[in-house]
Amino acid sequence: MALSKQTDFFGKNAHIIGMARSGMAAAEVLTALGAIVTLHDHKEESEIQESLRIARELGLQTKVGKQAYENLWTADLIVTSPGVPDTCPAIVMGRERGIPIFSEVELGYRISPAPIIAITGTNGKTTTTALTGEILKCDGHHVYVAGNIVAGEIRLPLVRAAYRASASDVIVAEISSFQLEWVSSFRPRVAALLNISADHLDRHPNLQTYAKVKAQIFQYQEPADFAILNADDPIVMQYAPQIKSQIWQFSRTKEVEIGTFTRGTEVWVRTPEGESFVCDTANMRLRGTHNLENVLAAAAAALAFGANRHAVQEAVDAFQPLEHRLEPVAVIKGVEFLNNSMCTNVTAAVRSLEAIGKPTIVIAGGKDKGADYGPLGEAFARYAKHVVLIGQDAPLIEKAARAAGFSQISKAASMDEAVRIAWENAEPGDTIMLSPGCASFDMFRDFEHRGATFKAAVANLAARVEA
Repeated sequence: MALSKQTDFFGKNAHIIGMARSGMAAAEVLTALGAIVTLHDHKEESEIQESLRIARELGLQTKVGKQAYENLWTADLIVTSPGVPDTCPAIVMGRERGIPIFSEVELGYRISPAPIIAITGTNGKTTTTALTGEILKCDGHHVYVAGNIVAGEIRLPLVRAAYRASASDVIVAEISSFQLEWVSSFRPRVAALLNISADHLDRHPNLQTYAKVKAQIFQYQEPADFAILNADDPIVMQYAPQIKSQIWQFSRTKEVEIGTFTRGTEVWVRTPEGESFVCDTANMRLRGTHNLENVLAAAAAALAFGANRHAVQEAVDAFQPLEHRLEPVAVIKGVEFLNNSMCTNVTAAVRSLEAIGKPTIVIAGGKDKGADYGPLGEAFARYAKHVVLIGQDAPLIEKAARAAGFSQISKAASMDEAVRIAWENAEPGDTIMLSPGCASFDMFRDFEHRGATFKAAVANLAARVEA
């Protein structure tokens, strides 16, 4: 059960590791709950000025730079941010001393009076989370869409949503593997695992460890709860025997015993009471089979929670592609531009190329996360007309593409140059897509900065071409 907001953390020494978005949210909430909060970050003051300003306004102690991990022995509780690895000295010390270590997600769960629908997986989390929220809104619920989600104006940490919510609300939360590393009681009413493929192998030692961390979303569920599993993903399904909650499956390729599946363009649901038509996806605005899977997952999560199936059709019909996710940017003299900057791993890049359905000019590349680029090279050979490579891993991606027999490759030193080269290789009717398949941190602050830079480069191109 969620703990009382008024008394659980009052007077406790809470030390928060990391002063980014989730860490600052945890600091604000714990302060409001009466905790004595100290913030720690190994970055220098010049790198976290805005966070330090907020900390000063809240009257909080801060330890940054070389002093970052001082005074941690006074902690009653350590709250760690998603970007902090378990090798961080603060985490090592806390574990050695037996100090409770929470992720921001664990903290949010413990103070939330509202039920939580939690969604994780390698790809599709944000779209599925946002769509599940829209279905529940169409069903009449007051919904907080929260967690590790960053999509336009949607960027609400779970702990902040939990503090604001009442028992009659619903929280739909995107959850990352990093957030699941430090859970000890996190029990979502509905938990979904969408898919597993190689990602974040610069943080997790191997795919098996990464998958096991993802599956911790089900660890503390009970028989009254629901688990949503992708029946088409064998890695996901290997965790089914360990799950104590009620399992619903979703599948794009076969009819499942309990859960959602397709018949042509239609989505159906089957429960012990029988089967029912849910919605028709023929006119949905989301492209690709991967987005059909997202619809199936969102429908399963919402219906398991108790939503009316008519709300699914209403939400699916109205749902628009989210920013940086196959987002239409412009059409210039018959050439379509798509911003898919959130595509940060190889599997997502391959699925995005499949979704376009015609030869595509791709801007790809960035910072490695331990991926094998072989499947991306093969996808270029099947679906790409020309590829423009940027970033740190351009040579590795080029090597994979040439090994697959694809040679229509250019390189660019900036996004403006990449867009220009892509345009020079395009003809009316073509699509130019930013679909990096990599992290962004070699050239950009984050995937949003990368996507915004792409959109600015397209706007600059349009101004030159149409002048």
